[in-house]
Amino acid sequence: MQTASSIDNGARKAALDVLAAAPSRALADLWDRWADKPEHTKVRGPEVGLVMVRGRAGGGGAPFNLGEASVARASVRIMTGQVGHGYCLGRDMAKAEAIAVIDALWQREPDRVEAEIIEPLRALAIEADQKRRDESAATKVDFFTMVRGDN
Repeated sequence: MQTASSIDNGARKAALDVLAAAPSRALADLWDRWADKPEHTKVRGPEVGLVMVRGRAGGGGAPFNLGEASVARASVRIMTGQVGHGYCLGRDMAKAEAIAVIDALWQREPDRVEAEIIEPLRALAIEADQKRRDESAATKVDFFTMVRGDN
């Protein structure tokens, strides 16, 4: 079990990034397989709110407000005392609560959570990204200019 001062916040953030980006069904399937789900109390939510999405013209220009996006969030405390937080785009409050519980578990037993939940989701994301790259590559057109010999 880790103490609050021994938690690697970079690794925790990376795990939360994977959880938030994961497809809801894939996360739910892995969470359903977790044998000993901890009892937890809700500290906040789950609830849905809005965040302002900012953009930049050309990727590096002045920032501007693009619009609002729905975000679900939840905070929970598991019975061993760890507090977890979950956020995800959209209105899926069950996903936000599951992420919060998994975050709290990650603080208690990061190796097991990484092996049984985070790594399979990370592999799924890499596979989906590669599929998108392959589909894009299949539509690539190489243009070239032929030089006519009569000039």
